[in-house]
Amino acid sequence: MTGNTLSHCRIVEKIVGGTMCEVHRAREEHVRRDVAIKVLSPGSLAVLVVVLSLAFWPRGASAQETRWDTLINTGSEAYQRGDYAQAEELFSDALEKAEEFGPDDSRVRITFAWLTVLNDIQILGPGHLALAKSLDNLADLLATVHGDYAGAESLRRQTLTILEKAVGPEHPQVAIGLNNLAVLYNDQGKYAEAEPLFERAVAIVEKALRLEHPNVVVFLHNLVEVYYAQRKYAKAEPLYWQALAIDERTLGPEHPSLATSLNKLAEFYHAQGEHEQAEPLYQRALAISETVLGPEHPDVAFRLNNLAVLYHHQGKYAEAEPFLKRALAIREKTLGPEHPNVAKSLENHAALLRETGRGNEAEEMEARAKAIRAKHARENPAK
Repeated sequence: MTGNTLSHCRIVEKIVGGTMCEVHRAREEHVRRDVAIKVLSPGSLAVLVVVLSLAFWPRGASAQETRWDTLINTGSEAYQRGDYAQAEELFSDALEKAEEFGPDDSRVRITFAWLTVLNDIQILGPGHLALAKSLDNLADLLATVHGDYAGAESLRRQTLTILEKAVGPEHPQVAIGLNNLAVLYNDQGKYAEAEPLFERAVAIVEKALRLEHPNVVVFLHNLVEVYYAQRKYAKAEPLYWQALAIDERTLGPEHPSLATSLNKLAEFYHAQGEHEQAEPLYQRALAISETVLGPEHPDVAFRLNNLAVLYHHQGKYAEAEPFLKRALAIREKTLGPEHPNVAKSLENHAALLRETGRGNEAEEMEARAKAIRAKHARENPAK
């Protein structure tokens, strides 16, 4: 379609596309500005809607950010009450504002996600599985990029309702919807709300996929974490072992996922001060990672660091220090000398040095770690 002229609009490039529609950037020759057009039947030039202006405004002001937020919030309210025409108009204006911050800005992705939801619900209908997917994608963006957990929760509840009606309440897709909603609660520390959702998700996948299916482990780990966060250790412990047993039987004794399960169980015991239980689990996780991934993989550094911290907590400084040094060397080589994980290794080593009377060496490592973290914060400001 690129290069075609429709009326007075010359197609420049496709911005986003799907099975039901495409959105293209075009040049409106009469007023010499960029616009976006939505073709409701991809590959056809017959059905065309001019969606919004993409004229580039001057960069800048915080007022523009506020205007985008207002448009998104008002558009969301219109969507929730079923006024899709009003919602599309508002989100189209929001996309115009978002483009002012650059094509890679997260606000562009969020606004396009809203427009995709509107497209799906109006063309495919409110109960279509494609709409459920679009809603879930938008919810993920709202929560992880925009920090809008309330908005994400509402969308994931809509997703779950669609899934339950479309495929039935015991389908694995419903388990995924339950899990994703529970993750939102878990991320906010709302463990009591997350727990029954995770429990139901686990019950569904255990029934649908067999008790020993490797995908069951993912759901078990999520449920275990919410139990652990609430100090329900008696409920958590057998699920750690269940996940470990499933991995070992289905994946074999040297699979990376088995190392992950071993590490999680080791961390569980380590956090409760059960060091003797944790040590062999950490050791086995390290051995698997070294065998499967090689001795200089970043995951090996992670395992080395965990074992070193355990030895440190046990007062086994002589055993801990070689692991700390090796973890630091691997991270510097594989991740670069200014990676946040290098800072973590430096901090852990500095703590050991202080406890063994080597304060001057510790200060050097602490200063370097502080510089790394400051540089990372400058280059990755919180949005």
